[in-house]
Amino acid sequence: MSNYQLPITNYQLPITNYQLPKINVRVGDPNQAINSTFTPADPIYFRQFCSQCQTQGLLATMDVAGRSSRIIIEAANFVLDWVNRSKLAGTEQPFRHQIIHPVAPDDPQPDANPQPEGRGLEIYTPRDIHQTVQLIGERAIELFANAASGENRRSAAVLVRTNDQGRFVAQQLRQLYGNRLAIYEVAESDRHSHVPAEILSILQFLDRPHSPDYLKSALEVLVKRKLIDPQDLNALASLPEQFLYPGPLDPPQTESVLKARRFCCSLLRARMELPQYQLISFVALSLNYDQTELATADKLADRISRATSDNRSMSATINALSEIVSSEKFEPVDADGNESQYTQSGRLTIITMHKAKGLDWDYVFIPFLHAAMIPGNLRVPTPTQFLGDFTLAEVARAQIRASLHGQYPLPEVAQAWEQAGYLKTAEEFRLLYVAMTRAKRLLWMSAAQKAPFTWSKPDNLQDQAPCPVIPALKSQFPRSVVYLSMTRS
Repeated sequence: MSNYQLPITNYQLPITNYQLPKINVRVGDPNQAINSTFTPADPIYFRQFCSQCQTQGLLATMDVAGRSSRIIIEAANFVLDWVNRSKLAGTEQPFRHQIIHPVAPDDPQPDANPQPEGRGLEIYTPRDIHQTVQLIGERAIELFANAASGENRRSAAVLVRTNDQGRFVAQQLRQLYGNRLAIYEVAESDRHSHVPAEILSILQFLDRPHSPDYLKSALEVLVKRKLIDPQDLNALASLPEQFLYPGPLDPPQTESVLKARRFCCSLLRARMELPQYQLISFVALSLNYDQTELATADKLADRISRATSDNRSMSATINALSEIVSSEKFEPVDADGNESQYTQSGRLTIITMHKAKGLDWDYVFIPFLHAAMIPGNLRVPTPTQFLGDFTLAEVARAQIRASLHGQYPLPEVAQAWEQAGYLKTAEEFRLLYVAMTRAKRLLWMSAAQKAPFTWSKPDNLQDQAPCPVIPALKSQFPRSVVYLSMTRS
């Protein structure tokens, strides 16, 4: 190489007032917005943006999809159009008019618009919810048995409207099929997070270290976490003072007992030296939690802090934590944000329609499609009926939404209550649309003749009308109707 250099000049490019045009691109599906009743996800905003672009000739629509079989796409398109024309949502239009098309034959994505399994769309009318679960179990076992092994193994899910329905399906399937069917209930794994229960056991011990029961529970947690050696915990817990603070006349302790005592004493020392609000985080670190568990413990500590803002005592903390553990209403943190556990092949995932958004499975079962659930009705709780035939919260929400959208004058109580009902109906139909479009090869739908009025008491069966979409689908797709005389019962 030579040391040759280009000559440097003072040449400058001319500066003009030219500005690049603004480009505003948004990608989304207004027909899958399922939180419209008072959140930033309200589809009205995206629809307004699309309308503005359309009037300017700048709207580009992505209307092809390769996920589902053609018959599933046709069913989803039909439901979208039928619901809009039905006017069941009153003044609300649940969907923006949209027709999804299959991808082109030369589309590069693998297995685009796959061949349907069975009829692709199957619609059942079981006699009750028990037969519904039986039909789901038999069909799932059959589908998994027919699927090839290895890379071609299939995934399946039951999409339910509420966690109570999911719990019922899981319990029934386990009773009927035992080990023949691998079942993963998403809500159960969330409810049974071990972090709150373990931290509660440790805090109860710190509050009352002289209690044999609390000491044993804390030692069981330490053994489970492999922080101390397995041993006779009953012998240690029977005499808490002798175990924690042995005297010179007490028999010598083994190395395993000494290790357990030192761990317990370090926890007790932290109880004396640390402020109350740091105890949960300290316990989480002491239990050697991983990043997901630590994040869950941090979320738990924040919730406890808010629940005990007026009383920071240990007893208040334990009471709040006990309520969380007993109610099973605490969702752990997923630090990795990994949803692949919901779509694993070879097992039947039971998940709510809301949580299923963004996921897909080869086979999707949607049971319990009754009018009382979808679209359902707004209910006035008995204790508040003296106010009138409306719920203040829903009325206020409808009025605030109208204000946000610049709709004046604001609706009166009766009109706001009616509008709240229309909003709920529209959102429920969008939720059903989301559930239907999760399926790749088979969409299984059913509405039992008998179902409970409330799913907290699933044995109280009553005659239930189907979701209005079901009769319409049966009429449009008669070959998809499966008569139970043709199936095993």
